[in-house]
Amino acid sequence: MQSPICAMLDIEFPLLAFSHCRDVVVAVSKAGGMGVFGAAALPPERLEEELAWIDAHIGGKPYGVDLIVPNSFAGKGEAGGRARPEIPATHRDFAAGLLARFDVDAVGTDDATAARQALGDNMTDEGAAALLEVAFRHPIKLIANALGVPPPLMLDLGKRHGVPVAALVGTRDHALAQVRAGVDILVVAGGEAGGHCGEVATMVLVPEVAEAVEAVGASTPILAAGGIVTGRQMAAAMAMGAHGAWCGSVWLTTAEAETNPVVKEKMLAASSRDTIRSKSRTGKPSRQLRSPWTDAWEAEDAPKPLPMPLQSLVSEPALRKVDKLAEGGHEGAKQLATYWVGQGVGLMNEPMSAGQVVQAFKEDWIAACERLNGFVGG
Repeated sequence: MQSPICAMLDIEFPLLAFSHCRDVVVAVSKAGGMGVFGAAALPPERLEEELAWIDAHIGGKPYGVDLIVPNSFAGKGEAGGRARPEIPATHRDFAAGLLARFDVDAVGTDDATAARQALGDNMTDEGAAALLEVAFRHPIKLIANALGVPPPLMLDLGKRHGVPVAALVGTRDHALAQVRAGVDILVVAGGEAGGHCGEVATMVLVPEVAEAVEAVGASTPILAAGGIVTGRQMAAAMAMGAHGAWCGSVWLTTAEAETNPVVKEKMLAASSRDTIRSKSRTGKPSRQLRSPWTDAWEAEDAPKPLPMPLQSLVSEPALRKVDKLAEGGHEGAKQLATYWVGQGVGLMNEPMSAGQVVQAFKEDWIAACERLNGFVGG
């Protein structure tokens, strides 16, 4: 396809798949798109293992790595550059009480400590540098930052290794700041997106950013994101100024995905109204599948979410425990189980392999373009 994304990343079809599952990354890249491995919660040694596995199975096809290095978070700038979060008892007690209502025991010290190390350390400058060092030891073809302007080290390493740097944006102003910083690809994520997202809808945000980038004389290519789970949506986004699509949610129900089977079933049955955008999981707005867990944190008597990464240190250990119990058949945990997913979940009704999803995107994209061409008079 004649897209600058294809030329820049050496791929056939400008569909990028964000996934925490290495199998999805490999399958999408082999199918002509590009898998991007989400590594935000992995310690450096685990990232090394995952990327080595990808290298061994991807057959030389291009892939990328996505990190979360926010510009600001609780503890940033403290001694040694490391976050030293303290969790208020009110939040620990609220989470424990919520679990107890569904017959789930409180989180143990070991689980909480592991989450603290992974989430807290990786968001510091020092932690990010360690992950970047690992990533650039491998033949990655893209590095992406999921929150804010990429740190100078990421931009410098990208230039040094000839690897494009992408950044997610949720507003026009954020996009222009990324262009000024020298980012190579803008991932323009509308509020329909799963995970961290802004308030502006994809239908509005994509043309708004495309127009703004053009107005400042930049040629930075755009990947549309947010609620896109079909080829016709991808074609619509490209008609509005995007050069391809970045998708995360659509891979969560694939055969290869790491998603808890209980959550997969919930997603396949969900409508587009069964998600919620909330700070209660990470401390920054992110869209998730609704469950009694998400509803409880939105109630009037719930404590106010803590800033990133502190809220994650409350929620992630608890939800990991819920996942394990749900998979084992625990009824209370099955009710509580949730995960990040966008509003496009209402169109995700059929279990497929990741390769089948890519093929479906291609066919649907072509059909959408032919339909549009049919409106042009002869």
